[in-house]
Amino acid sequence: MSRRSGILEFAVLGLLREAPMHGYELRKRLNTSLGIFRAFSYGTLYPCLKTLVANGWLAEEPGSAPEDALAASLAGRRAKIVYRLTAEGKEHFEELLAHTGPDSWEDEHFAARFAFFGQTEREVRMRVLEGRRSRLEERLEKMRASLARTRERLDDYTLELQRHGMESVEREVRWLNELIESERAGRDQRRPGPETSADPVEQNKRSGETGGLPRHGGGTRPDPSDDTTK
Repeated sequence: MSRRSGILEFAVLGLLREAPMHGYELRKRLNTSLGIFRAFSYGTLYPCLKTLVANGWLAEEPGSAPEDALAASLAGRRAKIVYRLTAEGKEHFEELLAHTGPDSWEDEHFAARFAFFGQTEREVRMRVLEGRRSRLEERLEKMRASLARTRERLDDYTLELQRHGMESVEREVRWLNELIESERAGRDQRRPGPETSADPVEQNKRSGETGGLPRHGGGTRPDPSDDTTK
């Protein structure tokens, strides 16, 4: 399985964890909610769905409205198939959410992972964010070294393009620093103190809260899937 198809499978499982959908709804959500999938087509999505069904992670069901199925039958069209996440599919998705290996730090995979941070445990979010920051800091160091070696041989426009790429990476590193500090602050605020409940049940309820995403006064965050960071 290619890395790109693996990212698509991850996103499909994540969206279907929220609610069952048919193919058109899924494609629309992939395009609008997860911008990294704007280039994906039905020709890519449906083989992915068939694979997930064959693996037992999705189940196919007829559309829920009987009149829609009847109208489709009379018109000679197939009724829409609704895809539902199975118990095995939910378990598999949770395993994927807990994964924090190097591939989760790469550009497209990180963007997909970040889109589902609301369903991800705080400690996993921290490992993914710190891994992504480390990866970008390595990239930034290489870009600076390359620019220092070739600066004299570059024309003004190529030089500006190189600087633009570096600024994009620097901007994402600053954004990641804010997210990491916010996650840490949220975790520290929930540690038992003199006036804080130490009840483990209550703490477990809070463990998956999205907590401390930074609030910017009208500012915008860089898109993790921005091509300029590649």
